Amino acid sequence: MVKKIDHIGIAVHSIEDALLFYKDILQLTYLGTEEVNSQQVRVAFLSAGETKIELLEPMTSNSPIAKFLQKKGEGIHHVAFGVHDLSARLVELKTKGIPLIDEVPRDGAANSQIAFIHPKAANKVLVELCEKNNGGDLNDS
Repeated sequence: MVKKIDHIGIAVHSIEDALLFYKDILQLTYLGTEEVNSQQVRVAFLSAGETKIELLEPMTSNSPIAKFLQKKGEGIHHVAFGVHDLSARLVELKTKGIPLIDEVPRDGAANSQIAFIHPKAANKVLVELCEKNNGGDLNDS
């Protein structure tokens, strides 16, 4: 089902401030920033070898990332696994009784399709499944 760990999402108050550590101190390669309006989030991707780091900054005070930051503070938000045929994977998981946040794929950053598995299925870890579409840019693998 899973090809690899695609990226680790980290919730931050400010991408600009967080880049000082990830880009300047760790010297990860900065791949770019984009806004994902459907999720009210601004994201920046950095390359850490085969895996990406995704910094998530809320665009509004009522976005899911803003709520996460209010409740838990900055830190790891999710682990994303790259998959083939995301729709089929979701059907398979639902058939197995795995609780899903998203039963159908939705648009994500870098022209990808994403879906989240409920944390209660994965020991309180928010798991994202993502499938790259042709033409992805920021986090292409």
